[in-house]
Amino acid sequence: MAIKTIETEQFPGLSYSIAGTGPAVVLIHGFPENGGLWREVWPTLADNFTVIVPDLPGAGGSKLPSTPLTIEDLAHAVKLVCENENVERVVVVGHSMGGYTALAFAEKYPSSVKGLSLVHSTATADTDEKKETRRKAIGVIEKGGKDVFVRQMIPGLFSERYKKEHPEMIKEQTERGLQIAAESLVAFYNAMIIRPDRTDTLRNAAFPVQWIIGKEDTVVPMSVVMQQTQLANVNFVSVYEESPHMSMLEEPIHLVKDLADFASYCKAK
Repeated sequence: MAIKTIETEQFPGLSYSIAGTGPAVVLIHGFPENGGLWREVWPTLADNFTVIVPDLPGAGGSKLPSTPLTIEDLAHAVKLVCENENVERVVVVGHSMGGYTALAFAEKYPSSVKGLSLVHSTATADTDEKKETRRKAIGVIEKGGKDVFVRQMIPGLFSERYKKEHPEMIKEQTERGLQIAAESLVAFYNAMIIRPDRTDTLRNAAFPVQWIIGKEDTVVPMSVVMQQTQLANVNFVSVYEESPHMSMLEEPIHLVKDLADFASYCKAK
């Protein structure tokens, strides 16, 4: 997978990886992660698609802008990456915060979207309770508690079964989260707090929408997401019994098949 970097006035360093040939699929990571989140997914997808994996600004090899960050800014960064590769239309896949970014991308650049895949994500805005939880986390991080926050957060993203069987992966994911600067974590949380409801983006979608839902997901509850799965004209819905929020690591073979089937459908449209 080739790693590339572009620079703009807004984004002093924007890193992304690219591999494969064929129709373009963009994989957008969640929080607190970078493009490496998709390491179990992209190699197989690249057999049939051009796979583009950005590091969102402030994560991985991408630098955090000097100005306050919004989800719309993240979507713009993804668009710049696509333009740098001369890719006009993509299947955009987003995990959790990456899903918020994918929705903003679809709202801002609808003609660029062949399909939208929301992996353990939601189109609704944060509830007041969720906003308060994020603000408390920001307070902890800003007082020097970044490491404590990350070490507490990461295990809760996985199933009990997976944590018992793969403690080394939980350790690896925790270490990856610890690599992200406190300033970036705060910027991402502030961006999520102020993001708007985007259910109208689904209602107005001229492209198919895929839903990957974790039955036991406590971050993005199934009860919330299922209400949204009928909003678009064409919906693909998969409920994962074994992986609450991290199917790209817990069930990568299952997820790759679902993403490939969806991307193939979009290709044929």
